[in-house]
Amino acid sequence: MTDTSSTIVNRTLRRLPNSAYRVREYLTEKEVDRLIEAARKRGRNGARDAAAILLAYRHGLRATELCSLRWSQIDLRNGRLHVNRAKGGIESVHPLHAPELRALRSLQGSGSPYVFVTEAGTPVTPAWFLRMVQRTGRAAKLPFPIHPHMLRHSTGYKLANDGQDTRSLAHYLGHRNLQSSARYTALAPDRFKGFWKD
Repeated sequence: MTDTSSTIVNRTLRRLPNSAYRVREYLTEKEVDRLIEAARKRGRNGARDAAAILLAYRHGLRATELCSLRWSQIDLRNGRLHVNRAKGGIESVHPLHAPELRALRSLQGSGSPYVFVTEAGTPVTPAWFLRMVQRTGRAAKLPFPIHPHMLRHSTGYKLANDGQDTRSLAHYLGHRNLQSSARYTALAPDRFKGFWKD
């Protein structure tokens, strides 16, 4: 077992790399489906929570991007989502497919300009998203602790496994640097599929 306690060097607390704390940094498509289903069944805000997880996964949204999502960014009629990226990322327009459209339509009518709101009508926060994803991961009985950014990584790995090229993947995730997206193609097992012919 790996020692995951932080180390103190020259009176400075050093955090170990994420790999020391987590088995992996992404979820499989089936694990995301389990997470969405568990969210749907949890509490009276199940539809909102499931929709938040679905959109974060399908569009590679960071927690801040999801929480600041406004109805003005969504075109339900034409199935479009204008993604405003944080951290200096490239903005883009993503297509919305049937599952996302159904999930979003179920959230209409709150009167708030924000898509994801609390019962008081205020926008949800990244801290809320963190707690909700962690609790939902436990409810889904996933074998390891999860966090919201794993959904973004899951998007990258899923699209890389589907054969999307690095440049398209970088633009979809809003990366300005191709190296940020190359990690997903490096771990895609399907790229080795034709190596052995039995």
